Amino acid sequence: MFIHIVRQGDTLFKLSRMYQIPVERLRLANGFGDSNLVVGQAVLVPKYTYIVQPGDSFFEIAKKAMVTEEQLRHANPSIQPAAIQPGMEIKIPNISNYLAGTLQYYQVRSPEQDAELISQFAPYSSSIAIFEYHFARNGDIVNTLNDAVAVRTTWQHRVTPLITITNLTSQGFSSDLASAVLNNPTARTKLVNNIAYLTKRHGYGGVNIDFELVKAADRDLFTGFLRELKDRLRQDRLAVTVAVPAKTSEDISWLRGYDYGGIGAVVDYMFIMAYDWHHSGSEPGPVAPITEVRKSIEFAIKTVPSRKIILGVPLYGYDWIIPYSPGRIAPGVSNQNAIETAMRYQSPIQYSEEYQSPYYRYRDQNGLTHEVWFEDVRSMSAKMQLVRNYGLQAIGAWQLSLGFTPGVWLLRKFFTIRKL
Repeated sequence: MFIHIVRQGDTLFKLSRMYQIPVERLRLANGFGDSNLVVGQAVLVPKYTYIVQPGDSFFEIAKKAMVTEEQLRHANPSIQPAAIQPGMEIKIPNISNYLAGTLQYYQVRSPEQDAELISQFAPYSSSIAIFEYHFARNGDIVNTLNDAVAVRTTWQHRVTPLITITNLTSQGFSSDLASAVLNNPTARTKLVNNIAYLTKRHGYGGVNIDFELVKAADRDLFTGFLRELKDRLRQDRLAVTVAVPAKTSEDISWLRGYDYGGIGAVVDYMFIMAYDWHHSGSEPGPVAPITEVRKSIEFAIKTVPSRKIILGVPLYGYDWIIPYSPGRIAPGVSNQNAIETAMRYQSPIQYSEEYQSPYYRYRDQNGLTHEVWFEDVRSMSAKMQLVRNYGLQAIGAWQLSLGFTPGVWLLRKFFTIRKL
C-alpha cells in the first residue's frame, strides 16, 4: 500500500482511475464519507502495486510506499530505477515480517458497543487495557465497571484484557492521592491485594498501572509498589504493565517520579505515552512530534530493554482557537474527525517535515480561526517505523473508541501482530 497526497483537482474517482482501484475500497481504507478531498490530505491506497505517474522518481515512489529505496529495488529486480516511465507497474514490497504486539486503551461504554468495537479491532490487537478502576487513600478500589462483556469478548478473540488502575479523581489525576498510598505501607499493600483480587475475580490477564503526576519524592516508592504488585501477581502468571510519561532526560523536574531503569527492571512492559507535547492547555503545536518521540525512545532504551517498551501514539489531536489565549482550553478531536473537519471546510492540510505532523487552519461559522494538529497516515507510519528501527516490543494507542480507520491497514503493513 502507499500514500497519495491530494493535489488541486483530485477526487476519489480520479485516484481510482490513476491507481486502478475501486472507489469504495479507497473509502473503506480511509473511512471517508461523501465530503470532497482537500489539498494536502494524505490518502492511503490499499494496493500492493503502484502505477507510475508523470514526474515520479524511484525515491518518491519509495517514500509514498513507506519503504526504503533498497526494499523497493529488491522487490523489482528487473526494473532500472532511472528508467521508470509513466504507466509502468511497480511492486510494493511486503514488510510485515516484524513480529510486534499492540496495546490499546479502551473505555467501556455499553455491553453491545464493547462487544462490537473490540471484535472489530481484535485481529490487530495483542492486549487491550480496559479503562479504568481507581482507589482511595486507604487502598480500597472505589468504583465498579460493567466490564464483563469487554473482558469476555477480548479473550474470545485471543487478546489479553488488562485491568487499568489509575489515580484519577473527580478533579483529574491526583499526585496527592498516589503519594498518600505510596507513603502508607498498609494502604499500599491493601491496594496491591485489592488489585490482585479484582484482576482474578473479573478474569483479566494482567494489570496496567496508570499513575500520572507521580511526585519526584515518591520515585522509589512508586517503583517499589510496582515490584510488590509484580511479586503478588507472579504466582498467577498475570502480566504487569505500566504507563509512563515520555521524557528525554532526568533533568525534567515534573517527570522525576518515574525511574525508567527501576520500572523497566520490574514490570513486564512499559507503555511510553509519547504524546501531549502540546495539549489542551498549551499553545498550538504538534501533539507527538517525531523529534521528541525519537529522543524519548533513545533515552528509554539506555536503561530499559527495547523488547519491554511499548510506544504509545495518540488517536487524537487538538483544535485551538487562534490567536492563542492562555487559559483557554482546546478541545480534543479524534484524528478521523480532524480529517473530516478539514474536508468539510476545504482547508488545505499542511505537513511539518521536521515534526512529521499534519496541521491546518479553518474559519468557523462564527468567524473564529482555528488551528488543528493531529495524526494522519504519514505521521503514524513514521512512528511505526520507529518501532521497527529501535526493536521495540509493541505499539499502543490512546484510545480505541476514538477510531482511526487507516490505522489497521498500517498495522498490517508494518507488523505481524503477536497473538496469544
